[in-house]
Amino acid sequence: MLVLTRKLSQSITIGDPASAEQVIEISIMEVKGDQVRLGITAPCGVAVDRKEIWLLKQEGKANEHKAKEREAQDRYLQEAHDCYRQEWGKRL
Repeated sequence: MLVLTRKLSQSITIGDPASAEQVIEISIMEVKGDQVRLGITAPCGVAVDRKEIWLLKQEGKANEHKAKEREAQDRYLQEAHDCYRQEWGKRL
């Protein structure tokens, strides 16, 4: 982790200076007590969230993935069950 010290109205940039449209800039907008207000400029395709919101989004993606896996397993079991019933139906 890179740790930098900045003063009010100063900023840092993240990204390759050769492609300015892909650079993220974080500016110190206000310091009030133990809180720091940041201004973030990022390309349109880059999501900017507070970490707790990002974690909730990741949790939602994981839950969505698990639900899709369960659906696929259910379909597989149903197909196997149907196939088994058809085979045993022919033998009876």
